[in-house]
Amino acid sequence: MKKVVAIRHVNFENLGILGSLLSLRGYQIDYYDAGRDDIRAINNENVDLLVVLGGPISAAQHFSGELRYDFLDHQLALVQQRMARRQATLGVCLGAQVVAQALGADVVSLGVKEIGYAPLTLAADGDSVLAPLADTPVLHWHGDMFMIPAGARRLAGTAVCPHQAFDYQDFALGLQFHLEADYRDIERWLIGHACELAQAGIDPQDLRDQAERHGPRLEQRARQVFQRWLDKYEQRK
Repeated sequence: MKKVVAIRHVNFENLGILGSLLSLRGYQIDYYDAGRDDIRAINNENVDLLVVLGGPISAAQHFSGELRYDFLDHQLALVQQRMARRQATLGVCLGAQVVAQALGADVVSLGVKEIGYAPLTLAADGDSVLAPLADTPVLHWHGDMFMIPAGARRLAGTAVCPHQAFDYQDFALGLQFHLEADYRDIERWLIGHACELAQAGIDPQDLRDQAERHGPRLEQRARQVFQRWLDKYEQRK
C-alpha cells in the first residue's frame, strides 16, 4: 500500500477533502502532529507522498530568526532531503513556505492578512494543474508569502499576494491557499482563528456566508486539481 505522511500544525487544518481522495487512491494516511510528534522520526524512504499542512505560525519570522520553532527546522531538513531525492511533496500555506525555503527561496511578510474566498489569477500556462480553478474563488488565510524558487514555475497569484502557487519539476507543489479545506468544517476554522479574525477586523459571519456560497463548487474543482497533480506525478514514476 502507498503511504502518505501529513504533518499537521493544528488539528482542524487537516487533509480535509484530500484525505478521502488519497484513501480512494489506495494511500495509507499517517499524521504527524508538529510540537508533539518527532518530525525527525519520519523516514523518507518509506513515504510515497509528504504533505506539509498549514498553521498559524509566521514562517517569515521563523526563517529570519525572530521567532523560533524547532519543528520547522526539522521539517525543512526533511523536505530538503525529499527535494534532493525528487520525492512527491505537497505544501499548503505554511507547508508551501517550507517547501519554497527547502528549494532556496525566501519567505516574506505581506504586512496584511489575506483571509476569505477570492479568485486567483492563473499564470498563462494551459497545462497547469490549477486550470480547473480559472473561475472559482479559493480560500485564502495567510499573512506571509513565499518567493518562487529557482527552477520552479509560478502558477497563480492575487493582487495582495502575487505568489500563490508553484510547481517544481512535477514532483513538488506549493499552494499558499487552502484547496484541502472542507467548507463544512469552516466553523472549526472560525473558532481556532478567532483572535486572528478579531485583530484583522473580519466578521466570522462573512466567512460563513462565503463558505456556503463558494464551498460546494470549490470542492469539485479542488478534487480535479489534486487528481491532475497526483496523476501527473504517479505517471512520471
